[in-house]
Amino acid sequence: MFTNPVYTEDFPDPFVLAAGGTYYVYGTNSADANVQTLTSKDLVEWTRGDDALPELGSWAIEGKTWAPEVLAVTDDRYVLYYTANAVEEGKQCIGVAVASDPGGLFVDEHAKPLVCQTDEGGSIDASPFTDEGGRHYLLWKNDGNCCGLDTYIYAQRLTANGVKLVGKPARLVRQDASWEAHLVEAPTLWREGDQLYLFFSANDYASELYATGYATCEAPLGPCVDAPENPILATKCEAAGPGHQTLVRDEDGDTWIVYHAWPPDAVGSVLPGRLLWIDQLDWVGGKPVVRGPTCTAQPLPSED
Repeated sequence: MFTNPVYTEDFPDPFVLAAGGTYYVYGTNSADANVQTLTSKDLVEWTRGDDALPELGSWAIEGKTWAPEVLAVTDDRYVLYYTANAVEEGKQCIGVAVASDPGGLFVDEHAKPLVCQTDEGGSIDASPFTDEGGRHYLLWKNDGNCCGLDTYIYAQRLTANGVKLVGKPARLVRQDASWEAHLVEAPTLWREGDQLYLFFSANDYASELYATGYATCEAPLGPCVDAPENPILATKCEAAGPGHQTLVRDEDGDTWIVYHAWPPDAVGSVLPGRLLWIDQLDWVGGKPVVRGPTCTAQPLPSED
C-alpha cells in the first residue's frame, strides 16, 4: 500500500518515462538543477538523480527551465524538450536536447530554440507523442497569458529523429470554458484503443483553482472537442491545485496519472512547493475517470 504524496519535496511539472524496467520522472528546475530527475521501480519509491541537462543551449538563460519531457526514439536515442528564457527573443521558448540514456546527460547543440512564438507571448510546455505507425508529434502551449493574449494548445509533426518540426502547426484547444479562466497549458496526448485523448491543465497554477481536464481528438492534429464533465482532477483533501499531469501505464496495463499539487496550507509557497502525486485513471465507457486525488492508503501499482 502507499499514501500520497509519493515525493514530498518541490518537484513541479512532472513527466514520466518508462524505459528499461525503470520509471524516470523529469521536473522543472530547482536551485541546483536545470532538469530535476527521479527514478523508481514502482512509481511510489523515488530516488533523486542527477541534473539531466547541466548546460542549456547557447540560446537560453538559466533560471526558468520549465516542464521538461522526453521522447524515446530508440533504445539509445532520447530527445528532451524543455522551456527556457531565450536571450535573443526575450521570451520563454522551447529547446531540444539529445542523449543516449534516459537519465542524460542531454546536450542541446542548437543555436536557436525549436519553437518560439514571440508574437503570441512565447512557447512553453512541450510534450511529445508517438502515434500508431511511429509518427512523432510535438504539442505545446503559446504563453499568451503572459501578455493578455489567448492561449492555445498546438500540435505539429516531428521528424523521425525528433529534433525538427515539419508541416504546419494546428491549434487544438483554447481557454473557452469558465473553469479554465485565462489559460490552458500542460498538454498530454494519449491513445486508448481507437480514441485520442488530449489532457491539459488550466487556470492559475499558484491557486486552488488549477485543475486538469481533457478533450477528445479525431487525429493528433485535431480537431478536438472539450469534455463536458471537465475538470476531471481538481482540489481535494490534501491536494490543492492538482495539475500538469502525465500518464503512464504500469506492468499490469493499468493507467496512472502523475501530477503535482500544493499542500492546502502552503499554496503558492516556495517551500515545500509542489509535491508529486499519483492516482489510478480508469477508462469507463470511453471516458477517463480519475480515482483521486486520493489521500487514503491505496494498493501499489501492479498490485491492484
